[in-house]
Amino acid sequence: MPASVVVGLQWGDEGKGKTTDFLSEQVAMVVRYQGGDNAGHTVVKGDEVLKLHLVPSGVLYPHITSVIGNGVVVNPETLIGELDMLAARGIDVRRVRVSRSAHVIMPYHVALDRANEARLDGAKVGTTGRGIGPAYGDRAWRLGLRMGDLVDPEVIRGRIERVLPDKNLLLDSMGANGFDVDALVEKAAAWGERLATHLDDTTWLVQSALARGEHVLLEGAQGTLLDLDHGSYPFVTSSNAVAGGATTGGGIGPLQVDEVMGVMKAYATRVGSGPFPTELTDDIGEGIRERGNEVGTTTGRPRRVGWFDAVPTRYAVAVNSVSSIMLNKIDILSGLESICLCVAYECDGRRLDRWPSSAESLARATPIYERFEGWEEPLHDVRSLAGLPENARRYVTALEELAGVPIVLVSVGPERTQTIERAWRPMRRAPVRV
Repeated sequence: MPASVVVGLQWGDEGKGKTTDFLSEQVAMVVRYQGGDNAGHTVVKGDEVLKLHLVPSGVLYPHITSVIGNGVVVNPETLIGELDMLAARGIDVRRVRVSRSAHVIMPYHVALDRANEARLDGAKVGTTGRGIGPAYGDRAWRLGLRMGDLVDPEVIRGRIERVLPDKNLLLDSMGANGFDVDALVEKAAAWGERLATHLDDTTWLVQSALARGEHVLLEGAQGTLLDLDHGSYPFVTSSNAVAGGATTGGGIGPLQVDEVMGVMKAYATRVGSGPFPTELTDDIGEGIRERGNEVGTTTGRPRRVGWFDAVPTRYAVAVNSVSSIMLNKIDILSGLESICLCVAYECDGRRLDRWPSSAESLARATPIYERFEGWEEPLHDVRSLAGLPENARRYVTALEELAGVPIVLVSVGPERTQTIERAWRPMRRAPVRV
């Protein structure tokens, strides 16, 4: 059984946590393949609302092995706190596995991230201040600590002694306090002792599951438009959120992926800085924000809200090889007299149908809208496409046609049960017979 990938098609916060949770009943393993605790997945379990930052959403199912892959950067304090929180709520975390090759976010990464954002002032990128970028930077410079290193105090000391003088010098230049070698070694060794039973060679863990014919689901964090290579650079994250990142960050080969489910909301949101052509700064946008509870899971910052934008959606579908889509939060649009949908941009006096390669071009883009009549009816109890109001069905059809791939799941609320599932889903590609 090949693997499936769940990927965000917008600026993150599309509802991938619910998508993964909904699909997890059918799989044996869920793998998080990139990002760090700058991501946040909200999962509703009955009356409980669980906010997860590192542990994959599938942890709520007792039959699933939850894997944090080598492409993730891990803050051990966040991970330990999350494991303790889940255990306190009666959720078994013994099957959570963390790649020994995943890099560690150290306290100096967090301090550097925050000091740099403060220094940039009006030119901020809008990071979460969690140390993600500096940790990925050290990984690229081959200066990082990996999770497997945490069980060997001598390795910890050697790595920290090598990098800390430069880190402290840089922090001092930005007016921030430095760190002590001994204190960091003690802290990191304690992390290793606490997490030792969760560490594993996750590449072989995933490969063994696939060899047994088990279904593996890989979930990304953030979204395509925040991808380091394909997003609105420099207002992006520090890793590859696209489906291709699942191969490098999850330990699988490209031919082992045969389904990519893209996730998008019925409107658009963005957290942090950067161009946002369809942004709404009026009462309509504020109403959508309030009804949709659009607040960052990790940061608590209000999300910027806008109309759905089909221009980057077409790009996201292409670069991810999306085979099907889950549409979330269409229920939030109930009560609007009309709904706008961006189908193209006007930029520098010409029509632009393709996603521009630069944030500067995107900042100059003016949306070209098509307008749809809204609907008054609440949708939370609807369980079929036929049960949707006619205007809602027309809107879903328009999104599907613009995306160019089928919308197979439609969410009308946060609960697992508040999901419209079509009676069919696209066929997986059949294996080549030789």
